[in-house]
Amino acid sequence: MGTRLSGRSLRWLFWAPRVLGVAYALFIGLFALDVPGQGGDFWPTLAGLVIHLIPTLALLAALGVAWRQAWLGGWLHLGLGLLLMVLWRGSFLAIPVLLTGALFLLEGWYGGKPQGGAARR
Repeated sequence: MGTRLSGRSLRWLFWAPRVLGVAYALFIGLFALDVPGQGGDFWPTLAGLVIHLIPTLALLAALGVAWRQAWLGGWLHLGLGLLLMVLWRGSFLAIPVLLTGALFLLEGWYGGKPQGGAARR
């Protein structure tokens, strides 16, 4: 489906959303590191850490799906991005998730995995 891209463009389109998704998940995961420093008992600290890591785990799950099926992962990322915008009250922090979703959808539209400069579907 769609027009085929050159090998270099296809490689960029294949790797850009994956690198962006991993980098953003690591960035969001850093916010969970403030929980252990609040000085509490083990179980409340663990519960707080898990709660803070829910967005990171959701993003990594969507990235895992997108790694195999770009279309589905793209729609998952767009849905998560919209959900994060609502939950974070329109925060600009959801923009990378929306961008990642759009890149996965573009990858699904234009080609697939780069193999020797050609796309295979």
